[in-house]
Amino acid sequence: MTQTIDVQGVTVPRVGFGTWQITGEECYEAVRHALELGYRHIDTARAYDNEEEVGRAIADAGVPREEVFLTTKIWTSEFGADALPRAAADSLRKLGTDHVDLLLLHWPNPDVPLEETLGALAREREAGRARLIGVSNFPPGLLERALRLGPVANDQVEFHPYLGQDRLLALAETHELFVTAYSPLAQGDVARDAVLREIGEEHGRTPGQVALRWLLDHERVVVVPKSASPQRRAENFDVFGFELSDDQRARIDALPKDRRQGDPSWAPDWNA
Repeated sequence: MTQTIDVQGVTVPRVGFGTWQITGEECYEAVRHALELGYRHIDTARAYDNEEEVGRAIADAGVPREEVFLTTKIWTSEFGADALPRAAADSLRKLGTDHVDLLLLHWPNPDVPLEETLGALAREREAGRARLIGVSNFPPGLLERALRLGPVANDQVEFHPYLGQDRLLALAETHELFVTAYSPLAQGDVARDAVLREIGEEHGRTPGQVALRWLLDHERVVVVPKSASPQRRAENFDVFGFELSDDQRARIDALPKDRRQGDPSWAPDWNA
């Protein structure tokens, strides 16, 4: 299994560090530690209120900027043709960089025409301020619409052993984009799962490592686990040194695949 994936000529590390709900100095220390461990993919968003700390950690970590794949996301209130470029410029200022590697629309916004938003997003790419562009939390039907409107490279969605994304994976294969799995550890639920724990014991690994490995065994999937624990950050990065058997994958495949961790009021129709 490869540790990177190439999309539209850009190399994407398949294990990233997620920063949702980590702010202030805790975020700075976590990102810096992740980079010291070897992570080269950092995921943030304007709504996370931590872009300045993420940028400062990247600057202080001693890792060349070109070696770090950096993702941020534009919030739905900034999807207009005039607002989006201002938001992107503000994110670049906070992150202390002249470009991000992936710029995403954080959630669908039915109040702003997708044509308008994708057009503004594509212009950020054309100007060199984003190497790749994409979406987050777009169900399959809406992703197909987005693909017709711009060079979408990614859809970042909740994806873990209790929630399947087969339709999105099929689209990723067809259109050569990638799916980023957020909440890949189901916000801690995998640690208590008997099946994952049993498989982990067979490899001398944690249930979380098993879950991440199962996700990465899907060819066009990237994972961005978040952890405030230094030990867990190290464990989450160490997922390439073992392989799941066909039987073990089948046991994980057999787990229920309809369990979301809780949707906000603005969530789309996931079956659309």
